[in-house]
Amino acid sequence: MLKRTPEIDFACDAVREAARLARRVQAEMVTDALTKGDKSPVTVGDFASQAVVARRLETALPGALLVGEESAADLREESGAATLEQVLKFVRESLPDATPAQVCEWIDCGASDWEADAWPDAYWTLDPIDGTKGFLRGDQYAVALGLIQGGEVQIGVLGCPELAVTTEGLRPERGGAGALLVAARGQGTWVQPIDGAGDDWRRLSVSDESDPTRTRMLRSVEKGHTNLGAIDHLGLAMGIAAEPVGMDSQAKYAVLAAGGGEMIVRLLSEDRPDYQEKIWDQAAGSIVVEEAGGRVTDLEGRPLDFGYGRTLAGNRGVVATNAHLHEDALAGLREIHA
Repeated sequence: MLKRTPEIDFACDAVREAARLARRVQAEMVTDALTKGDKSPVTVGDFASQAVVARRLETALPGALLVGEESAADLREESGAATLEQVLKFVRESLPDATPAQVCEWIDCGASDWEADAWPDAYWTLDPIDGTKGFLRGDQYAVALGLIQGGEVQIGVLGCPELAVTTEGLRPERGGAGALLVAARGQGTWVQPIDGAGDDWRRLSVSDESDPTRTRMLRSVEKGHTNLGAIDHLGLAMGIAAEPVGMDSQAKYAVLAAGGGEMIVRLLSEDRPDYQEKIWDQAAGSIVVEEAGGRVTDLEGRPLDFGYGRTLAGNRGVVATNAHLHEDALAGLREIHA
């Protein structure tokens, strides 16, 4: 059974609260009348989620550090006043006495940055809403929180409001109960409904598929996040015959951990060859997969190193598998890059 600690309790409670908040933002702000390209709902959700998580961290674990995706700089400008008012409205549903100044301060707790030689050994990293397009479409998105110590993820929690917990694992379900996953180093990966409580956790395991041709590849719906042409070539190199599974956000890692697929690959996009993965895009998802029995490395097979700052500067791309197919994936990557 999952051994509860103050850190695990904080992370689960904070992500649960942030996921519920994101749902409310989506329900109230994402409408049919939303102009194409208008990302204001996810902007409000990002800011409100980060503010609430930062405040809960400050209260639960005083002195703990947070590295988040958002900064309140724009909200402090006159042009950001209307957005700040919307953010404040949602934050006050969790923290009724919050002021505009406090909201900005909480958000900026996650904007911390340090020189490479002064980067802290231990810190939390947050993606307040991972999967912008999925959030706006009503498809998959996630709240992702991870604790990093010594360059390695120790705790990861994913809140996936559009995934349902079933007896077979996890499956997409719009407007359902959602799924909350927690992984702790050496303790496995566990899941319960977002609105669950107590000890009704169920342990997850990756699939035992070892035939490369049967690999179900979990692929981003958002094309700008990876090199889809190269992924097609990888599929050919591995002889994959199974249909891919399209899914946004770190919800893919949740489904992989639950046995609903065998591989995720983040290749470098052709128009961004020097791109470095952000730590908050990989921290929680990577440990969720690893503790379910999977394997996560960069494209050369090296472990992900979270000790370089806000990006995975020591790694190129990401490949996550059920472990049984990892060497096949790396061999295929070497072939297409030969």
